Amino acid sequence: MRAIIQRVNFANVKVESKVVGEIQKGLLLLLGIEDSDDDLDIEYLTSKISNVRIFNDSDGKMNLSVKDVDGDILIISQFTLFASTKKGNRPSYIRASKGYIAEPIYIRFCKIMENKIGKNIQKGIFGADMQVSLINDGPVTIIFDSKEKDY
Repeated sequence: MRAIIQRVNFANVKVESKVVGEIQKGLLLLLGIEDSDDDLDIEYLTSKISNVRIFNDSDGKMNLSVKDVDGDILIISQFTLFASTKKGNRPSYIRASKGYIAEPIYIRFCKIMENKIGKNIQKGIFGADMQVSLINDGPVTIIFDSKEKDY
């Protein structure tokens, strides 16, 4: 499981020109899922992301988590995070899970993240063609991979 998080002042996602998810200060989270992902991967990433200290404290140092600042989270499924570009010019997505495998994992991930931060999260629509807008804060962008665990 891979996630890219961006610290944002605003983010939204549209499907067919309609806003389906929107946040103010918080995290935009792009989530990629592969077949080997399971509840351990979900637990690892939701714990890391909900507690990562990338928001500024009163001294301007990144010491606060999204929970500490009462921030929001917008989660977008993104199978392209598992693109392989080793051969040729057309990426291969063979490592990305098919929708019928990935969607239940995505749903579980979102529910567990809600429990971790103690509030509802915003989401895109799984498998839809989405347009994501954001105002990146910093910019701060971090990549997480549950197969490269660092406790």
